[in-house]
Amino acid sequence: MKKKYIAPLSFVLLATILVSCGQKTSKDTTVEAEKAELVRTQVIEKTTIARNLNITTTLEGYETQKISPSLTGRIEHIYVEVGNKVSKGADLIRMDQNQYNTANLTFQNLKTEFSRVESLRASGNISEQTYDQTKLQYDQAKESLEFLRTNTYIKAPFSGVISAKNYEDGELYSGSPILVLTQISTLKAFINVPESYFPLVKEGMKATVTSTIYPDETFPATVETVYPTIDASSHTFQVKLRIPNSRELLRPGMYANTYLALGEVQTVIVPYQSVLKLQGSNNRYVFLNDNGVAKRVDVTLGDRFDDQIEIISDGIKENDELVVVGQAKLVDGRKLNVQK
Repeated sequence: MKKKYIAPLSFVLLATILVSCGQKTSKDTTVEAEKAELVRTQVIEKTTIARNLNITTTLEGYETQKISPSLTGRIEHIYVEVGNKVSKGADLIRMDQNQYNTANLTFQNLKTEFSRVESLRASGNISEQTYDQTKLQYDQAKESLEFLRTNTYIKAPFSGVISAKNYEDGELYSGSPILVLTQISTLKAFINVPESYFPLVKEGMKATVTSTIYPDETFPATVETVYPTIDASSHTFQVKLRIPNSRELLRPGMYANTYLALGEVQTVIVPYQSVLKLQGSNNRYVFLNDNGVAKRVDVTLGDRFDDQIEIISDGIKENDELVVVGQAKLVDGRKLNVQK
């Protein structure tokens, strides 16, 4: 008689439970994968806006020069003090004159000698070699005298105001600037403009400068230089502004706001809350409805208008459907249940 093998009851029940649990987990996973996220969308349309640029900067003198001679020596006299206004060509500094006076005597002697040699050459009573040697000595002495004159009697290279004085009469000049001359009748400012504005900013464009010190005043400016390269780290380019300042209300070192009207452009404006930020970075993105599936698109932010924001992206075009409700729960490729 054959014996039958009977499994213990507990073992049979355990196997049944495990099989049942496995089937339920697989089914739930499939349902979860097929579940569509409930969202709302809006059709993207381009809007015409006035493109304006407002950037804070620091004003600078249009020209600033450190006044120093090219030779060391004793300072005989400084003609100006800090705050003095000077005109181009005005006397600023007189250095020790001994070298200049010696060079002047040498030049005058050579000048007389060279005049005599020229007369002899004209009558054919001197060789060309002697003439050439004398002329070389004369030219060198003249050049040396001019150099010493410039560095002994130092004059203002442009009109401006003395903004620093580092020596007094009788002191020995040792290398640091004796004076600093700053032009304030005309100022300049450098602004760093986001790269997206590069096609819009042109040399010669008009700008406006304002200062909190003069809340009721506006100061005209002009774009003088648009630098041709983009900074790879900040993705900005530099613009130089020229600012007439005949009343001298503005001063170098002041903070100022610069305003550029760049004209009207067509762009995409969307609800601010529809734009998401990647955690741990400054990257921004949105979701589009791509035939019932969520499509993530990276964007760059532009101007903000209350609860609306401009977005810039090559991956977005007119008539695309932007997810404006429910986007926070989405991942790329998730099925969508678009609520009308």
